[in-house]
Amino acid sequence: MARILVTGAGGFIGGALAAALAEEGHTLRCVDRKPVDEWYQVQPGAENVVADLQGIEACRAAVRGTEQVYNLAADMGGMGFIENNKALCMLSVLTSTHMLVAARDEGVERFFYSSSACVYAADKQTDVDVTALREEDAYPAMAEDGYGWEKLFTERMCRHFYEDFGLETRVARYHNVYGPHGTFEGGREKAPAALARKIAVAALTGEDVIEVWGDGEQTRSFMYIDDCVRGTRMIADGPYGSPVNLGSSELVSINQMVSVLEEIAGVRVRRRHDLSAPQGVRGRNSDNTLILERYGWEPTTSLRAGLESTYRWIHDQVAARQRPVVGAVR
Repeated sequence: MARILVTGAGGFIGGALAAALAEEGHTLRCVDRKPVDEWYQVQPGAENVVADLQGIEACRAAVRGTEQVYNLAADMGGMGFIENNKALCMLSVLTSTHMLVAARDEGVERFFYSSSACVYAADKQTDVDVTALREEDAYPAMAEDGYGWEKLFTERMCRHFYEDFGLETRVARYHNVYGPHGTFEGGREKAPAALARKIAVAALTGEDVIEVWGDGEQTRSFMYIDDCVRGTRMIADGPYGSPVNLGSSELVSINQMVSVLEEIAGVRVRRRHDLSAPQGVRGRNSDNTLILERYGWEPTTSLRAGLESTYRWIHDQVAARQRPVVGAVR
């Protein structure tokens, strides 16, 4: 069993990862800047610390005495947040850089960094029938403004800390992670959670119109949280290599996702398309050739299966705040 630090442990992915590590019996230090009562998941047996890791001394204190680091701390959210908070997203470079320095200085054995598909060049994502993105498509660099550039810069830092200082770094590029126990309202939620919330409200109240950002034809692949955690552990424990995609290769449009959620919920809604809303790139999908070659595995949870559990959880959260009415749309 290892002594492991998880940063961003109060967040959606960090909380799920910490839960998996706790179940394996590791000694955990979980750090997030939010008060513990705002964390999505709290591990009773872990050392749960509230700290702002933008400062180097906070990072040194967090890292001290640990053998492995999973650095998931970042200021981020869905496309609405990313497009309107570019400076905040880029300021995560303070946390990323100081965590690497602290890990090097404190003798950490292995350092995992969660990057993003937002590092990919925008000119390769202009069509809904996008060619799946291979890892080399991040260069020549044309990353998502703000958030994507910070992720790409930190990927390079991880590479050079390995080359120059011998710090065993591992990098995964997450593709649109979703699932229960995550953000589903407030402006930082991603498309699956936002749409599941809107459909749940329709099912509970009878409201038959939902807002869809863009024309709904934009395409993505979405990875279920359980696959993300399994892939993260596998990559972190694996051999050194360049950043690797960690995402589903099941490409769907936003309109198709709405249709799947309608079937799950047993409702039918009318869609009001907001063409002025943030939409991101036109199409993005994960090429999983490298992860299959390197690890013999790729995410396998179908969108339908993942949305089923995600919707049920979000429905219950919404239902706890609303009183269903007779005549809900079916």
